[in-house]
Amino acid sequence: MNLEIILHAGLATGTILLFAAIGEVFSERAGVLNLGVEGMMLLGAMAGFSTSLATGNVWLGLLAAIIAGGILSLAHGLVTIHFQADQVVSGLSLTFLGTGLALVLGEGLTGKNPPLVPSFNIPGLSAIPFIGPVFFTDHSLLVYVGYLFAPLAWYFIFRTRPGMHLRAVGEKPDAADTMGVNVYGLRYLYVFVGGCLAGLAGATISLSVSPGWYSAQTTSGQGWIAVGLVIFAQWDPLRAAFGAYLFGALRRGILDLQGPAFLLGMKNPLYVNSNYGFFLQMTPYILTILALVIGSRQAARKRLGAPAALGLPYIRGERGL
Repeated sequence: MNLEIILHAGLATGTILLFAAIGEVFSERAGVLNLGVEGMMLLGAMAGFSTSLATGNVWLGLLAAIIAGGILSLAHGLVTIHFQADQVVSGLSLTFLGTGLALVLGEGLTGKNPPLVPSFNIPGLSAIPFIGPVFFTDHSLLVYVGYLFAPLAWYFIFRTRPGMHLRAVGEKPDAADTMGVNVYGLRYLYVFVGGCLAGLAGATISLSVSPGWYSAQTTSGQGWIAVGLVIFAQWDPLRAAFGAYLFGALRRGILDLQGPAFLLGMKNPLYVNSNYGFFLQMTPYILTILALVIGSRQAARKRLGAPAALGLPYIRGERGL
């Protein structure tokens, strides 16, 4: 097992989860639980791939992915913010909608080769022993963007006035409304931001980390993992980034451990007829169950430090949220 290879691959794979998880952090910090991340990611992956293929311009592909994820998220915003529908049910429906649209519109894309996001080394930094090959050598531009994006998102949420308004809307929307903050407008905005980042995460798969369109297998449950990471990170972008990179490295490490076991004819009870470990396969479903529990039980939200108004519709004039 080569630790440099594992960490290098973990950073690339983790970037997918980083964008999706931080997007969900923004949405949930505003009080809106969105379980449709998987659907938005898949639609973003398809939109980015098909646009890059059709135009020959990968940057237009990334833009299309961001817009596709954002537009789809507005459907969730309309249902949950305007009509005060159940956020868990709406989010699950969004996953089905996004998946269905991506599969229908992505018909015939398998096997195509559009322009991809370029990879390159960072001069000087790539020469640092161990750190250089892991962090600054042969990475996609999106990986380097991820390095900067997580601390910037943290700074925005916890050190700026707009970030304070964001947290207020998710904690005490009635008090924020009294102070003149547009609760409905900000919730729509951050649901849209979360959708845009989920779309970007999808395009990171199809145009960078695992180039190609593989139908429903393109995202492989990573949207659900991102939702779970938000909970484990306690709605903190830096912790979400750490968890994303850690999970990415774990995923590659399991593959490296599994390969020699099969080559030597060993039977390892942790792995069952799959390219991925048994526990790795279970992870999206475990995190989905956990997200559903958190989203539907106020006591569970409080124990984990979730925004106080997460999952609760805001109705002007009602107090006690």
